[in-house]
Amino acid sequence: MLATRRKLAAAIAGLGASFLLGVLSGPVTALAAGPADIDAEVHKALDNKRFQNVSATVQGDNVTLTGTVALYADKEDADNKVHHVRGIKGVDNEIVIAAPPVEDAALRDKLAKGLAYDRVGYGTTAFNSISIGVHEGVVTLAGTVYGPPDKDSAVSLVAHTPGVKDIIDNLEVAPVSPMDDRLRIELARVIYGTPQLQRYALDPEKPIRITVVHGNVTLSGVVDSKADRDVAGLRANTVPGTFKVVNDLQVAGSQSGK
Repeated sequence: MLATRRKLAAAIAGLGASFLLGVLSGPVTALAAGPADIDAEVHKALDNKRFQNVSATVQGDNVTLTGTVALYADKEDADNKVHHVRGIKGVDNEIVIAAPPVEDAALRDKLAKGLAYDRVGYGTTAFNSISIGVHEGVVTLAGTVYGPPDKDSAVSLVAHTPGVKDIIDNLEVAPVSPMDDRLRIELARVIYGTPQLQRYALDPEKPIRITVVHGNVTLSGVVDSKADRDVAGLRANTVPGTFKVVNDLQVAGSQSGK
């Protein structure tokens, strides 16, 4: 009896091994998510207080988002979360920013102040030059920043500011260049190290912005006088390796900066 049981156990074990080998050697087919599964995953992705007034309609592999959120960043986040749901290929984002309106001039001033001090402490503030346009809550960002983290930080700051309805991102990231990095350091030293201009170095905002792309230098920002503007331009031109220096520094209280 004992021998019979051992033979039976061995046979079952062999059958199990053969069956497992057959499964592993055969084709593997991923289970496709059904409509109900996709719908459930979409609503799970939006299960957050920020999206409590957002509705999602799933049609095949596309989703239409409607409703309201408080910030532009929330609208973008809802879009991103739904895009990452397995089986979704397209998102029609019709979410509206439902926040008290902010006058364009006031919104621009607030954004300008925030962006002026953005990335302070990372060593790139002086090398980021960003211009801001605001029309009916739609913010346009332009200019050149030092690296991708500086761009991402600027866009995020704007997206999380109440009153922003949309963002047009025209920011460019300066290309990676050891030569340009050397020029940035030298330019910062000669400009901010000049006795007449040293007071600007005390401000974390670094009012004199230095943009370098392939050896071409642009100075931007606001200084107190035409003399400061001229001295900054002259000092920049003394740095070896610069191909061209464009002095776009503005003088406080002057439209032309001249």
